[in-house]
Amino acid sequence: MFNRVILVDINNNEIGTEDKLEAHKKGLLHRAFSIFIFNDEDEILLQKRSDSKYHSAGLWSNTCCSHPYIDKSINEYVKLRLVQEMGIKTNLKEVFSFIYKTNFENGLVEYEYDHVFFGKYSSDPILNKHEASDFRWINFKQLQLEIEENPAKFTFWLKKIVQENSFYFLNYENNNL
Repeated sequence: MFNRVILVDINNNEIGTEDKLEAHKKGLLHRAFSIFIFNDEDEILLQKRSDSKYHSAGLWSNTCCSHPYIDKSINEYVKLRLVQEMGIKTNLKEVFSFIYKTNFENGLVEYEYDHVFFGKYSSDPILNKHEASDFRWINFKQLQLEIEENPAKFTFWLKKIVQENSFYFLNYENNNL
């Protein structure tokens, strides 16, 4: 049950479930989420993915990301997963969603209907070392610059979110969301 992702169509309608690894092998569209935590200086908390991850290991990514499983709603699961990965308990708000697809060198395919959540928290995280090996706080404009200068250091989905959705980050920083 906990390793089965929720398969969806392009309108986010549930159409079944699949083992998480099998969904990535077959390139099946499934529900996912990405969380961005901002501190009081409007910096974003990034995590460096653990070297033991089966894809995108050792790359910088958003605060937390995962897949909601069938036993809880996505709103319940994002809060639970944020505590499990980063030791952070805070309110989260879904800001937007999008679909992306990418192929990895190891043959896996990430094809996700990604729900993006924002939250506020101003202390350093307590990392689950199985998930994240490091963290850092960074402002959005600096993140854009680093992605442009060193794209290989960042996960595919973080780059896509930052490059295509700056409106949400800039308006969040201006407290307009």
